[in-house]
Amino acid sequence: MKFAIIAAGEGSRLAQEGISAPKPLVKVGGEALIERLLRIFHQNGAEETVVVVNKLHPETEAFVRQLKNEGQYGKITLVVQTTPSSMHSFHAISSYLGDAPFCLTTVDTIFREEEFAKYIRDFPNSEADGVMAVTDYVDDEKPLYVATDAEMNITAFNDANCGDQYISGGIYALSPRALVTLHRCMAEGQSRMRNFQRGLIQDGLHLRAYPFSKILDIDHAEDIQKAEAFLAAREG
Repeated sequence: MKFAIIAAGEGSRLAQEGISAPKPLVKVGGEALIERLLRIFHQNGAEETVVVVNKLHPETEAFVRQLKNEGQYGKITLVVQTTPSSMHSFHAISSYLGDAPFCLTTVDTIFREEEFAKYIRDFPNSEADGVMAVTDYVDDEKPLYVATDAEMNITAFNDANCGDQYISGGIYALSPRALVTLHRCMAEGQSRMRNFQRGLIQDGLHLRAYPFSKILDIDHAEDIQKAEAFLAAREG
């Protein structure tokens, strides 16, 4: 199984709040966000991890190249490209993901490692085209609500809460079939990952929801402390 990290955002909100490091290099619990993901993915059997970073942040590129050269996290493929959206970043690395199931996430996703490991172990047995991490913890400015049936099959992605228990956690385990939808969305001028997820439903792919206890994103300076407290509480 392959893994992929979208790390090409500008991190403008963090910069405005006094965080000088590019988002991928922000440390949570003493570990840079991007290295945390590379480590976790390697520990969960990554055949290859594909990373896209922003050309405007050469320090991030240098950091990933050093980890790549050291080899401690297995095979890393690095793409350096400035993109206007997460979907464009996904598209920039899609050519490396067409030959095996893969797990994609953004660089700022914080989750419990043991939950992620179980999620990755369960994915091959799901018989679904995609298994999307979800959580009932809502701490997002614009959450994407996930509608499910009684068997946790996903029936819709909603911008507003339509009685939905879960929101998207921004972690996607997908079969290569999902890339057909990605290319269609790009050809139609779509630019948001939530529209890609809706596109998967429209194209008839079978998606299942996989609950995590909590998933956080690092969008603001205060989120760093929230993430550290979340992870420390588990360790205690």
